Amino acid sequence: MQLIIDTDAGVDDAHALMMALAHPGTQVKAITTVTGNIEVQHVNRNVFTVLDMMQKNVPVYEGADRPLVQEWQWETEEFHGKDGLGDWPQRPPSQRQIEAEHGVLALIRLLNESPGEITLIALGPMTNLALAVRLDPTLPTKVKRLIFMGGTMAGRGNTRIPTAEFNIHCDPEAAQIVLTSFPESTMISWEATLNHPLPWEHYDELTQLPGPRARFFNAIDKWATPEMRNQTPSPLYLLPDPLAMAVALRPELIKQSDFRHVEVELNGTHTRGQTVVNYTKYIHHPPNVHIITEIDMDGVYQLYRQMLTGGDHD
Repeated sequence: MQLIIDTDAGVDDAHALMMALAHPGTQVKAITTVTGNIEVQHVNRNVFTVLDMMQKNVPVYEGADRPLVQEWQWETEEFHGKDGLGDWPQRPPSQRQIEAEHGVLALIRLLNESPGEITLIALGPMTNLALAVRLDPTLPTKVKRLIFMGGTMAGRGNTRIPTAEFNIHCDPEAAQIVLTSFPESTMISWEATLNHPLPWEHYDELTQLPGPRARFFNAIDKWATPEMRNQTPSPLYLLPDPLAMAVALRPELIKQSDFRHVEVELNGTHTRGQTVVNYTKYIHHPPNVHIITEIDMDGVYQLYRQMLTGGDHD
């Protein structure tokens, strides 16, 4: 399997990147970065740290530093820390350098070089993808599969817009361009994230694993985990981006999905950034998004164990 990963590299993005880099038979062709959880310059640094920890060499291309239209607002410090990666005090410096080519141009080049062979995974705002589609409208036909973490299937959001999920909320125009350009994509929604937490006993087992990867996992999680353990009405260890990566790496983990037409609301005062799912029979638009509703969490846990304990491979 060949992947391109587009990321805003917060803590859960780091887990997803580690999962892909540790998975046998998977080649991460490139990582493109985008402003979302944190500014893109910090995203670059966070990706470098993950690559150093996993001892992998993957080209990293810097992409968009702001949304297409609206101003970017920093909204995730309380979860990802000031540096976007949990403010790990012992973080070592990295010697890696960003590639000279812009991330959007790299997406277009790589997908055109290998049409139909590369799965594209979007873990943050879809600004880079939207720009790439506008520059090359044929690009959706060159992607083997698009999987994204973002959106809601019933308007249960996690931002100051009550119905909007964070990644779509960051750049609604970009998400609308992508969803209406790709004939099919696969969505891990915020509700799917809420419905598929990692049991705390599994999380605690992972923290006790030996080795540098597990120590890194512990270090970057220390910022957010206490809040998740104390949240109400129920404490949940949530893993939005790793769920998207898990179903990309192992599609058989998808136990149930719903194929619907999905677009993005761009204007509503209380709904801007909401993904609007057509559940009715009155609007006849062809379905374009596979909305994942049930995932095999035992399989996700095994992917976590593999990423924290597996040996290096190419």
